[in-house]
Amino acid sequence: MTDAANRFRRVGVLGGMGVEATIALMQRVHAATAAEGDQDHAPMIVDMNPQVPSRIRHIITQDGPDPGPVLAQMAKRLEQAGAQVLAMPCNTAHLYASNIVQAVNIPLLNMPRLACSEAACGLMRGDVVGVLASPATNRTGLFRNLLEEADLRSAFPEDETEILASIRRIKKHGPSQADLTLLENEAATLVREGAARVIIGCTEFSLLSKQIRCPVPVLDTLDVLANAIVVFSGVRAKRVTRQSEPHVKRP
Repeated sequence: MTDAANRFRRVGVLGGMGVEATIALMQRVHAATAAEGDQDHAPMIVDMNPQVPSRIRHIITQDGPDPGPVLAQMAKRLEQAGAQVLAMPCNTAHLYASNIVQAVNIPLLNMPRLACSEAACGLMRGDVVGVLASPATNRTGLFRNLLEEADLRSAFPEDETEILASIRRIKKHGPSQADLTLLENEAATLVREGAARVIIGCTEFSLLSKQIRCPVPVLDTLDVLANAIVVFSGVRAKRVTRQSEPHVKRP
């Protein structure tokens, strides 16, 4: 039997931001792969590094070190280990994507860009896409700028305090009903503001994305990245997980 490492292209994962999100990515790649045995799965090299400096502290509170150099070193290690493409299951960390791509000679599957491109499918120019993401990505315009490139408008929660508190709570304790309720309420507000679909733009929130009840389609960036990994690696896809169908909140 041909070795999987030779049959398929190796994917290097810059992980640990957060740990659960990295594990969830691997699970979703596994779930999206049509395999009869271990050898049919995508070869992945994972650098699980929870010691990457806080993106929130560097961008929001501005009292922490720059994560960029650490991410660049991780990318170099993965390339040296044989990775042929890079993936990073943290949307906020993509604010440092330039550090990564400049450090290596292999491509990065840019999760926010891929998600915004998919979100644009089927929408009309000027339509609104709601985004549930970290305050750091919102303040720097990461999703807003990508959606503008697709001639789409964006909407974000007005109060970032609860969003940030939820992210920190999930990192510390894991997802809870309180976090799910917050996301459902925020998604409903975005829909009232005209959102035709909602992007889950924080991979801590991805841990709850399958449970979110929303009257418009919900697109999880982590699903988009998992599908991109399956396609790039060359393994056989079981199914493509795209944006979920509208799931109306029950009374």
